[in-house]
Amino acid sequence: MRIGQLAAETGFSVRTIRFYEQSGLLPTPERTPGGYRSYDQDAVTRLRFVRSAQTLGLSLAEIAEVLRIRDYQGPPCSYVAELLDIHIGALDTRIKELTALRDELRARHPLGDEPDPARCGPDQVCYLIEDDASTDDVSDKDDVSDKDDVSERDDVLEQ
Repeated sequence: MRIGQLAAETGFSVRTIRFYEQSGLLPTPERTPGGYRSYDQDAVTRLRFVRSAQTLGLSLAEIAEVLRIRDYQGPPCSYVAELLDIHIGALDTRIKELTALRDELRARHPLGDEPDPARCGPDQVCYLIEDDASTDDVSDKDDVSDKDDVSERDDVLEQ
């Protein structure tokens, strides 16, 4: 089949198919006597695999390695399982980071709260971003008074 037919059957553009060919994801196809690329069913299979692997978050380099293993060593299932485990771990880490970020954003601007422009000091652009959401003004004052109490207590003990 010619490249236009392969593109129509797989949903990839002609340009992408050529790129994948140059990148080694697709082997160089045979040429017709007229010089046109002639792809076989294996190209369809490989491109469908590429699409599925991309959907799962694999990079083109990872996909190329999986295909290389398949071409030269047989089914790459053990390698793919390791790769998926790595991606799962990375996703778990990213989910934790995103959850922490969401919590920070909610602490700065709880749902339904209206912002209070009066809280912006003259040396601030916006308190919602610049104030430390993990501490409350009241707790800061308590911390200071606690430190003063400790200092006073230490002074008394020294006498």
